[in-house]
Amino acid sequence: MIRLGSQIRLTQKEIEYFRWLTDIEPVGIRTHADLDAYVAKCKAHYWGVSRDTQFLHWMIDQEVARCLAA
Repeated sequence: MIRLGSQIRLTQKEIEYFRWLTDIEPVGIRTHADLDAYVAKCKAHYWGVSRDTQFLHWMIDQEVARCLAA
């Protein structure tokens, strides 16, 4: 993730990983709020209480944490 003040930009590798993980294109992500909205959209799309859904949500959270730590 590239940051400049309050603006962010996902790298091509991060975009490809999010697309592979969620099958939802991460477009228009320019702020932390945009990233949060994208994550909420993905989790709402893949909702449920199954172990697989919980694991997917965890994987999404881990990728976001990895991006923010960079």
